Amino acid sequence: MYMQVETRSSSCLHLKRAPGIRSWSLLVGILSIGLAAAYYSADSLGWKLFYITGCLFVAVQNLEDWEEAVFDKSTGKVVLKTFSLYKKLLTLSRVGHDQVVVLLNDIRDVNVEEEKVRYFGKGYVVMLRFATGFSHPLTQSAVMGHRSDVEAIAMLIATFLELHRLESPVELSQSSDSEADGPESQS
Repeated sequence: MYMQVETRSSSCLHLKRAPGIRSWSLLVGILSIGLAAAYYSADSLGWKLFYITGCLFVAVQNLEDWEEAVFDKSTGKVVLKTFSLYKKLLTLSRVGHDQVVVLLNDIRDVNVEEEKVRYFGKGYVVMLRFATGFSHPLTQSAVMGHRSDVEAIAMLIATFLELHRLESPVELSQSSDSEADGPESQS
């Protein structure tokens, strides 16, 4: 699952993502290696603690982040939050929290992009495109496999922000009239 819908209303869309089963399995596997090395070794207590601490450090480093996206029409902002257990343990402070705040009016498009995932192939991520020309991923890591899950989240966001609504025939004719009148009136 790419992201889960926590809350959905006409004025607020709240999406969350937690580390997946692969991430937790990797954490348990690496930590098990450290525990086994400590248990079965004939080394001193200091070396056993080093084995466990080193494997815990590597295991937490490979754990995915907790991520959250709140699209709020009442405030007109999007808040993208990221919590990293690795950064939190490494700095022993509040540095583990990253936050990006963007105005809803600045978002022009939402689409899905392929991203290369080291050692595993390709993954998919939702990209937010802004009026300034910049792009920002909805999450910091891509999800492997199911593109349809990522496309569903992208469509949900686009529908919530009303980005892909069709122009009415009146708006289309007015825009084509103004384009046709533009160059002639200047000559």
